[in-house]
Amino acid sequence: MNGDLEGAADIVTGVAFAGAVEPSIGGGPGQSGTCLNCGADLLGAYCHACGQKAAFHRTIGAFGHDILHSVLHFDGKIWRTLPLLFWHPGKLTRRYVHGERAKFVSPLALFLFTVFLTFAVVNQLVPDDTSVSGADHAPIQATIDGPDFALERQQLQAKIARLENEIMDARKAGKPTAVLEEELSSDRLGLRLMGTAASTFGKNNGDIDSPSLTDSDFRGAAALKKAAETATKNPQLLLYKIQSNAYKYSWALIPISVPFVWLLFFWRRQYKMFDHAVFVTYSLTFIMQLGVICALLISLPQTEVMGVLLLSLYPPIHMYRQLRGAYLTSRFGAFWRMCLLSIFAITALTLFVVLVVTLGVT
Repeated sequence: MNGDLEGAADIVTGVAFAGAVEPSIGGGPGQSGTCLNCGADLLGAYCHACGQKAAFHRTIGAFGHDILHSVLHFDGKIWRTLPLLFWHPGKLTRRYVHGERAKFVSPLALFLFTVFLTFAVVNQLVPDDTSVSGADHAPIQATIDGPDFALERQQLQAKIARLENEIMDARKAGKPTAVLEEELSSDRLGLRLMGTAASTFGKNNGDIDSPSLTDSDFRGAAALKKAAETATKNPQLLLYKIQSNAYKYSWALIPISVPFVWLLFFWRRQYKMFDHAVFVTYSLTFIMQLGVICALLISLPQTEVMGVLLLSLYPPIHMYRQLRGAYLTSRFGAFWRMCLLSIFAITALTLFVVLVVTLGVT
């Protein structure tokens, strides 16, 4: 009898525990139809004071929906935004600028998620081992350790000594020395670079005198030497730093690009900097998403040509459609702005690459 009662108690406990973990029904409004979050009286499916839903669910499925909603706005925004972004970008930009915000994913949220997606795909497609292997060093080592390299260094040292004597004799005779000094400076720099290469790749590093580039006659030599040594000794670290900076500072593409778009419409005062920022952010988001799609297509032999054609031909068409739809320009106005904006885009990308590389080598 006691065993039966204990078994029944275990069953009840198990059912209660399962119901607590995954109840079959959701929660509802509080007492007298009040919001469980802020206590305001409910007038519909959502609280008019704080925006919380009147009904809620305590299920794993609802929790998974919250995750997807937080990342991708799976409540429908993403599916309303992406088709417009790819085929009617101008309409999407104009509607968002003019107040239709709740229907679409905000440009910045979509941009940041696309940056994450882009670098995730790139890390999968690019091999991890980007360091220079010993096999790659072998031809360089063979050249440096050979007799020709040593002979060339000796000849260059003798030439430098001869030029120094000729410059001294020319100064005593009152003759111009500019040409000789320029040649001497070039030969000295060549000798130092040879010493750096020998100390990096040569087998007998301790026996090689490698003059420092800090003694050269041009500015920034120390920084150049440090960057070159870092890149030569550990290219994998340099690549990692560049990739990391590109990921962290990807947002910098927006302020870099906005002034270029402003130049296309600076005399039309109805368009504000906010409008240009929305245009740029949606445009950059599209380019990155297209790049991800094309990278995946190019990685497969069957679709490689399709990926190359899509990446080459569609960006100008998309740019034209976005300009024409967002700013309500004429066909000719959208065309010449598209041509200029293509040049501006290359310029902005170049500035961003310079920024990322500079941060990577310093």
